[in-house]
Amino acid sequence: MRVMSLLNIVIDTDQRRLALQKWISTFLPHSPISIAPLAGDASFRRYFRVNYGDKSFVAMDAPPEKEDLTAFVAIAKAFQGSDVRLPYIFSADLNNGFLLLSDFGDQQILTALRPDTVDALYHSAMDVLIKMQSCSDISGYCLPAFDADLFWREFDLFFTWYLQKNLGINLSAQDESELRRIYQLLIDSANEQPFVFVHRDYHSRNLMLCSDGQIGVLDFQDAVRGPITYDLVSLLRDCYIAWPDNQVEAWMSVFYAKLHRENRLALITFEKFSRWVDWMGLQRHLKCVGIFSRLCYRDQKTSYLNEIPRVLNYILRICNRYPELSGLKKILS
Repeated sequence: MRVMSLLNIVIDTDQRRLALQKWISTFLPHSPISIAPLAGDASFRRYFRVNYGDKSFVAMDAPPEKEDLTAFVAIAKAFQGSDVRLPYIFSADLNNGFLLLSDFGDQQILTALRPDTVDALYHSAMDVLIKMQSCSDISGYCLPAFDADLFWREFDLFFTWYLQKNLGINLSAQDESELRRIYQLLIDSANEQPFVFVHRDYHSRNLMLCSDGQIGVLDFQDAVRGPITYDLVSLLRDCYIAWPDNQVEAWMSVFYAKLHRENRLALITFEKFSRWVDWMGLQRHLKCVGIFSRLCYRDQKTSYLNEIPRVLNYILRICNRYPELSGLKKILS
């Protein structure tokens, strides 16, 4: 049964690729077209580079029964013509889950980050983030709120997939109650913050270094209205690369100053802002170890387990800073 299931997936995938090629040829009809697969992500979407004469595009294949493109299309169109570079949509077939997009190239910011380049790249990424956060209206689409239901769904990822599945921990009723109490503190901290446009995965694998040196932003379809520090901590305490604490704090100070100049943080001290960042990062990183565990055990994408030690280190360092988080440290140690 397992072999037959895999065979069906391959056949279905091939059929979708043929349908995608046929659809692209109706949009680019007068020249030979070559299509080559690009590296995928943690979703059901697939990407292909489309070479057409001296031009290149990216085609997205998102099976409609698995992926809804409504948010992606609405958000991409909302930023067209702005200083934030999201993929331009040349053509769309939402019924079949096909998009033809601009091509940002192959260089993720992650591969360009070195001690001599990181400062300039992070300053650029923070400038882009400031502009993105100012988006307040998306025509025909209402950004979901980062509400209590979403926070607790993300807690369940951590609880079910990391604690129970990955670590094999069955908490006592007392420890689970303490864990949920701490998590509620993180939610309360998030809800104290101004709510803005939040990308939700604003990190080095979703930021592309384009050929002209500008930053292109990918994987924004899960955006919400949420806490102002969420994307900042995704960038500065990235699950895929870590930097010294003093460097991270210096970048936080730069971002804080930018927000103050734009009057977005009235009467908020840097000390309070730093606490927001720390606790927002803790909430996000608990979710991330849950997602990485789920990708391994449910989706057989085992490489994501390699990222967990870095993320767990973030979690424990934040727990060490705040006595009220000691119960979480006890559970994870």
